[in-house]
Amino acid sequence: MSELPPYDSSESDESDPRDPNGVFDEIVEAETDRDPDLAVIEAGSRTLRARAAQRVDVPARPADPETDKALREVEADLATRWGETKLEPSVSRIAALMDVLGEPQRAYPSIHITGTNGKTSTARMIEALLGAFDLRTGRYTSPHVQSVTERISLDGTPISAERFIETYEDIKPYVEMVDSQQEYRLSFFEVLTAMAYAAFADAPVDVAVVEVGMGGSWDATNVIDGAVAVVTPIDLDHTDRLGTTPGEIATEKAGIVKQDANVILAQQPVDAAQVLLKKAVEVDATVAREGLEFGVVARQVAVGGQLVTLRGLGGEYEEIFLPLHGAYQAHNAAVALAAVEAFFGVGAAHTQSLDIDTVRKAFASVTSPGRLEIVRRSPTVVLDAAHNPAGARATAEAVSEVFDFSRLIGVVGASADKDVRGLLEAFEPIFSEVVVTRNSSHRAMDADELAGIAVEIFGEDRVQVEPRLDDAIEAAITLAEEESEYSGGGVLVTGSVITVGEARLLLGRR
Repeated sequence: MSELPPYDSSESDESDPRDPNGVFDEIVEAETDRDPDLAVIEAGSRTLRARAAQRVDVPARPADPETDKALREVEADLATRWGETKLEPSVSRIAALMDVLGEPQRAYPSIHITGTNGKTSTARMIEALLGAFDLRTGRYTSPHVQSVTERISLDGTPISAERFIETYEDIKPYVEMVDSQQEYRLSFFEVLTAMAYAAFADAPVDVAVVEVGMGGSWDATNVIDGAVAVVTPIDLDHTDRLGTTPGEIATEKAGIVKQDANVILAQQPVDAAQVLLKKAVEVDATVAREGLEFGVVARQVAVGGQLVTLRGLGGEYEEIFLPLHGAYQAHNAAVALAAVEAFFGVGAAHTQSLDIDTVRKAFASVTSPGRLEIVRRSPTVVLDAAHNPAGARATAEAVSEVFDFSRLIGVVGASADKDVRGLLEAFEPIFSEVVVTRNSSHRAMDADELAGIAVEIFGEDRVQVEPRLDDAIEAAITLAEEESEYSGGGVLVTGSVITVGEARLLLGRR
């Protein structure tokens, strides 16, 4: 399932058109001190990584009509399966599928990430760091912002639509085989997880960075044995499935901590930390805790992001530019750095810190679509995928720190199964007015129902209802521009990853 067509150099004296700059040949020629075969292998790997540097974070629909049609057929086929909110807490089905596929998830080491907020941003940072140290990476995250192909990335770039289709077609017969043997068919998320693991093995990758879908113990991703287990901050979310306290939720999330693993813990509520530490002791895992073994030493707002000093497992890393906003992203960066240090054995096998210039280069390249992402100016329109109270509080704090809005209009479209009241309460101090709406998902809360809750929190004069997202964005922009005294007005679109993804498309981001 190679991304590139076969190339026979004997057919032409010209250079490979897929490597127009001759990077491959230059690397081979430079490797004069090594075995020729090993030099070619290394050159191929480094050329693939160089090609991935020009990445696209959020892919558009395929330009080729036939490819687009084939992708839509795969998406329609996947949509016939249980969605991500319908669960039967078990890994038996995914384990059976991995068995018939030949256990592809065992072909590479993994870094496994759970938590309530910050998982995707942390995964992207880990991926950037590993890539900067010349490792081929596979990243699996969810949900997607615009395209389902975003969920599976190789070397920092979502796999192509063609490769996504090929991977699905390759595993489909085995999926159907397992379906026929199980009480319930494999779910949408389980099939995508299998596709990711198969694609990573086929690449092949040097390391996989895997974000759980929900929880940990019975999450479909949990058929890997992560050498490093990362737990981002735990808060209340999915309480109907995971528990009603941070401690109960941590019990499920602790399921990714495996025997003799390295565990990287972000700052946690006390009851959650107790659960996680107990699990680590039970499986002889080595624990590093934010605020003790690693953390954020200093941070200051900078143009386009922030400048941070991080303390890692191997020492301090000064003057790191992070092109993301908010204190929570600095903490995500500290967690990501510690995770990569642990993967390389820093603090255990040796105490030498990672190369600072490489670390700086990696962090400077990090992107996180839909996380305080500016998509328009005059007025400024910002997108953020906060969908629970903890995420909303972090976003509100970051907006207040980074932007000097004289008037901020919120556009909120939330899912009905979330703590919508808590979400709106977190945003109330920073929103002058709020336009409530809904996205196209069947999970979306009705706009009028959302308005009823918003009126209780904001008051009737500060709430406007626009059932269509495009109308809601237009109304918010109009409000932000309404009077000359409010020339510093802005718009924040938030409440759901789906809302943010649809807003990106409406505002012309591809």
